Amino acid sequence: MRKNTATPVLLAAALAGAPAWGQTTAAPPAPAAPTAPAATAGTLGEIRVNANAERETATSPVVGYRARRAATATKTDTPLAETPQAVTVVTRDQLVDQGATNLQEALAYAAGVRSDGYGLDSRTDSVMVRGIEPSLYLDGLQQYSAGYYTSTIRPDPYTLERIEVLRGPAGMLFGAGTAAGVVNMVSKRPLQEVQREVGVQFGSWGRKQVQADLTGPLSADWSYRLVALHRQADTQVDHVPDDRTVVAPSLAWRPDGATSLVLQGYWQKDKSGTTAQFFPWHGTLLANPNGALPTSRFIGEPGDGYDTDRQSFGWQFEHRFNDQWTLRQNLRASRNRNDSDYFYANFFGNRPDVPAGGWSVDPVNQRLIERYYGRSITRTRMLGADTHAEGRLQTGAVQHTLLAGLDYSRQRQRVREGATQVSVIDAYAPVYGVDVPDRGNLVDSPGTVQRNVGVYLQDQMKLDRWILVAGLRHDRATARSDGSDSETTTATTKRLGLMYTLPAGWSPYVSYTESFTPQGGRTAGGDLFKPLRGEQVEAGVKYLPEGVPVAFTASVYRLKEKNRTVSDPTDPRDGLQLDETRNKGVELELKTSVGRHTDVIAHVNYTDADAKLGGMPRRQAAVWGKHRFAIAGLPGFSVGAGLRFMGAFTDESSSPSGPRVPSVALLDLMVAYDTDQWRYALNIANATDKVYMSTCLARGDCWVGARRNVVASATYRF
Repeated sequence: MRKNTATPVLLAAALAGAPAWGQTTAAPPAPAAPTAPAATAGTLGEIRVNANAERETATSPVVGYRARRAATATKTDTPLAETPQAVTVVTRDQLVDQGATNLQEALAYAAGVRSDGYGLDSRTDSVMVRGIEPSLYLDGLQQYSAGYYTSTIRPDPYTLERIEVLRGPAGMLFGAGTAAGVVNMVSKRPLQEVQREVGVQFGSWGRKQVQADLTGPLSADWSYRLVALHRQADTQVDHVPDDRTVVAPSLAWRPDGATSLVLQGYWQKDKSGTTAQFFPWHGTLLANPNGALPTSRFIGEPGDGYDTDRQSFGWQFEHRFNDQWTLRQNLRASRNRNDSDYFYANFFGNRPDVPAGGWSVDPVNQRLIERYYGRSITRTRMLGADTHAEGRLQTGAVQHTLLAGLDYSRQRQRVREGATQVSVIDAYAPVYGVDVPDRGNLVDSPGTVQRNVGVYLQDQMKLDRWILVAGLRHDRATARSDGSDSETTTATTKRLGLMYTLPAGWSPYVSYTESFTPQGGRTAGGDLFKPLRGEQVEAGVKYLPEGVPVAFTASVYRLKEKNRTVSDPTDPRDGLQLDETRNKGVELELKTSVGRHTDVIAHVNYTDADAKLGGMPRRQAAVWGKHRFAIAGLPGFSVGAGLRFMGAFTDESSSPSGPRVPSVALLDLMVAYDTDQWRYALNIANATDKVYMSTCLARGDCWVGARRNVVASATYRF
């Protein structure tokens, strides 16, 4: 196996400018705007030129870490200073500087977010917002609505221009979704100026990646963009690869200043396995007579796989009829195929109520662990469309931004599954070679179809310095399985926000939002599950003064859910619904510049989550800083460092509760050198190689956090 062989040679090569090294982790090269070398004292500061960025929009490239506008919280291009709800924007520059290789790393420094809810998991990105898993969107359309990770594929940060996190319920805008809110990823789009880059990466566990991002005009009306990458890599877990190929072409047609059409294609193929081994408490967090299990330990069989293919095509259309009215439509059709074929520890059989806290088949020696083998092939087709009209009107002294829309989504899923096979393996000295005689003997499960139609109306009103946002939406969601009757859920959701903008840049606000989520299935008594409903009251203040490099948000919230479905403690095969769960918390977020050469991001979260929701640390904090400087009169150098802190916590979602997971602080480092055409960088995540558990669940298993990951990169712009 390829081990973590990133040595000082990588650092030497990156600083020496050897063009063989590849760019920052899967969140590659330069941002959308070309970067001029940074300055030192006595020279000009960092200067960037972008003909497309004369006016920042909610989808345009952003210079630096501080976006001033976003669309996720209103579906209109609105200044963050006029948005009465907490929103975090992770810009392209931040993704590049921090070397994000996946969505979890991309959100590691976002307020209100726990980005490694289940540690290192090659199958999916486990992100939690305010203690709950959020809905994942791409360009304003939901990535998937059922089937969990097997119905979609992990996004690659290299294909993204920005990531917007709307914290709290968003049912009025997006329909069915969780009370956590929305993580909306914004794709890179064609630009009318030439920007081209190619890059390579080398790093830990044999990582080798090549990538390209090419954009520019084809004519006065047409422009293109092609984003592509290919990677071969292992992971910190033996026998689990992390191979990927992405091709994302797009075309933009802008015949005049009033009309634009962006056509987007996407193809991604991942070949991986499962880094999550579902190990018991004893041997991970708690003592085992044989010592701690290595974080590289693999208890499956070589050849296990978790492979996914995704293809999608869609468009983003906009036409402005006049100064008042604009029509928009986003549409995307996608197909996904997931082949899940692997062994994993039987965490239900290794529950903590058995002797030795989890080694049920070997309670004395605590070496042998029971494992399951399972295989499934999941095929998912999704169609999503959101059409809305925006009107900018005035009635007397009140300015209105009206939004009236209709969105539709459909998901069809087919699953073929094989019989489960049980075996035992020595977790401390595994011997592989178990035969799976019926690996290809799969049986069709009943197909499922989910449809959702929603109509919504929103008004953003401004009167002097007062801003009022009010909205109403009605949804009808239908779910059906082959051979069963349809189940229909209807819901009406509301939002209300009030903000006052002070001349100095301060904007206090208060808001109320709701959410709903249809839940398929029945209780043990045969009753249909009621839809999950959420509501939140939030108050806060934003500080985004004009002409000053500061963006600060402070928010307090109280979040309530009804009808959450959990496993019945008397029989885990059955589900029951909780009457009510509550979360409350405080969040502080700051993005600023110190002097002309240093950028800083910091946040502090305090989350008081209902114990029934599972383990969530009450305290989290993170700070990241980047400093630009010159050496011997040569500008273009930069260094970055970040510290992420997670407090101790216990999963009390069932009885008995899990063990206490200790607090942890993780250090991230970056060093880079930029010229007009080249960027060389070295990123080190978890630089001290801290071994930690991201969570230990009350059901009996622990999830390992990501070990040190070193990536050296080189990017050429032309």
